[in-house]
Amino acid sequence: MKIDILAIGVHPDDVELGCSGTVAKHIALGKKVGILDLTLGELGTRGSAELRTKEANEAAKILGVSFRTQLKMKDGFFENNEAHQKQIIEIIRKHQPEIVLCNAINDRHPDHGRSAKLTSDACFYSGLIKIETTVDGKRQNAWRPKAVYHYIQDHYIHPDLVIDITDFMEVKHKAIMAFSSQFFDPNSKEPETPISSKAFIETLNSKMALWGRAIGVPYAEGFTVERYPGVNNLFDLR
Repeated sequence: MKIDILAIGVHPDDVELGCSGTVAKHIALGKKVGILDLTLGELGTRGSAELRTKEANEAAKILGVSFRTQLKMKDGFFENNEAHQKQIIEIIRKHQPEIVLCNAINDRHPDHGRSAKLTSDACFYSGLIKIETTVDGKRQNAWRPKAVYHYIQDHYIHPDLVIDITDFMEVKHKAIMAFSSQFFDPNSKEPETPISSKAFIETLNSKMALWGRAIGVPYAEGFTVERYPGVNNLFDLR
């Protein structure tokens, strides 16, 4: 299946928190979007890998993505090496996305920045014809996405571009709350974590409101870029 956008997160719920408004908006525009989770998030304090997979599939239904794939890399201990790069390369070559969205370039959780570099490197190497990958016994063709954009997570990073997601805040919130084991639930008996408080969701909304204010809309998601974004003329900018 050829897709337009591949949204990658090292943990289930990274995509929902970081860029699900953008995902939902582009699906509404008729674009095909897939989600790739590198791990099952098995080291998470709350819930379990099995529960988080169930929640991830529910979030995918809410967003309306074309597919959600989980690579089952080792949470916390994956490396930016040939073996892990090739796992991502196989997915990129299979689905041929034009754009890849991925983890923040640095963050409170060390997995996020490491995943960002791993994904970025895999996107580049996926375009090299001398790197061979096969699926079902068939050699894959080289494919390099046109752009890699990093969504912003826990740390505040000044965005290089922001996308108006005002009309998609409701679906984003529903996708996030599909991960009921991870986020605010007054009836939960699980241990408290940095993301399980009501204040965390309020902080997330505040960031999106701040980025939205910069372009004159209620809410936006922010991204950093690896190369200059280009526009046809100054009037394309808000």
